[in-house]
Amino acid sequence: MSTLAIAVLASGRGSNLQALLDAIAAGALQARIAGVFSDKPASGAIAIARAHGLHAVAISPRDCADRAAHDEALFSEIAAVQPDLIVCAGYMRIIGAAALRRFEGRMINIHPSLLPRYPGLDTHARALAAGDDEHGASVHAVIPELDAGPLLAQVRVPVLAGDDAASLARRLLPREHALLVATARLFAQRRVQLHADHALLDGRRLLAPLQLDAANHLTGA
Repeated sequence: MSTLAIAVLASGRGSNLQALLDAIAAGALQARIAGVFSDKPASGAIAIARAHGLHAVAISPRDCADRAAHDEALFSEIAAVQPDLIVCAGYMRIIGAAALRRFEGRMINIHPSLLPRYPGLDTHARALAAGDDEHGASVHAVIPELDAGPLLAQVRVPVLAGDDAASLARRLLPREHALLVATARLFAQRRVQLHADHALLDGRRLLAPLQLDAANHLTGA
C-alpha cells in the first residue's frame, strides 16, 4: 500500500499541519505531506512548511481577478503534487464548486464545533452564548455547502464554569489535533470512501460520526 500523500490547505498559524508532521515523524501516521497551500503568504502554515523543507505555495486573492480565478490558480498547484487527500486545516476561504468537483471524494475539513451545530465562524463564543455544556470539533467531507458535508469523526470537551471563548479554544485545540491525526490515519489505511451525501468506512455507510476517546482512538465503527 502506497504512502498517503496529503496536501494541506491553511490560512492561519498551521497548528494542525504541525500535528500531522509530528505524527508522521513519530511513526503514528503513515503519510507524507506532499505540499502546503495557502491564500496568505505570511501565514504560519507556510512558515512551518518552509522550515520543514516542504513544497509550499501561497497565492493571495488580491493577485487574482475573482474567487474562481483564485481557486483555479491554487488548485492547479495542488493538482500538480497529486495528493491522495486534501486536508483543509484552518483554510478560511469558501471553495467554489468547480474546484470541489475536481477533487471530489478527496477533501476533508476540520471545524471547531460539533456539527451540525455552529457552521461558520466564532464557534466557541456561539457555544458559550447558547449555554452548551459540551463543545468539540468535527472532521467532515467538503461539499459546496458550508461545513455541511458528511461527518466522519468528532471529539467532545466539557464547557467549564468560567470559560470564555479563548479558554475553551485552548482546551479544545490539542483534542482537535488528535482528532485530525486519527481521522487521517483512517485514510492512510484506505478505510474511508467519501461521497457527496455519505461516507463509507470499511465498505459500510457511516451512520454517525466516530468519536475520539481519551486514548485518541476513534470509536463507534
